[in-house]
Amino acid sequence: MKLNPESEPIKKAPSRMEAKNEQTTKAARLIIDGELSKRVAKTERLRAMRLAQEAVDAAAAEAAPKKPAKTPRKKVAAAKA
Repeated sequence: MKLNPESEPIKKAPSRMEAKNEQTTKAARLIIDGELSKRVAKTERLRAMRLAQEAVDAAAAEAAPKKPAKTPRKKVAAAKA
């Protein structure tokens, strides 16, 4: 069933100011979305590097020989004059 042209809502063209605002909004959203994707990529890269470094540190800690615990020294009484 085809609608009558008279029954369809009339689409009003945006004013010059609205068109300019829409253009500015689109440009701003493109910039913000680009920054967001860069930030997410950087976070993932840094997280992967941190996890790799923690794995290396944990392996080095397990491989290193453990030092024996030091025994506390006894205090020597100071000579009285």
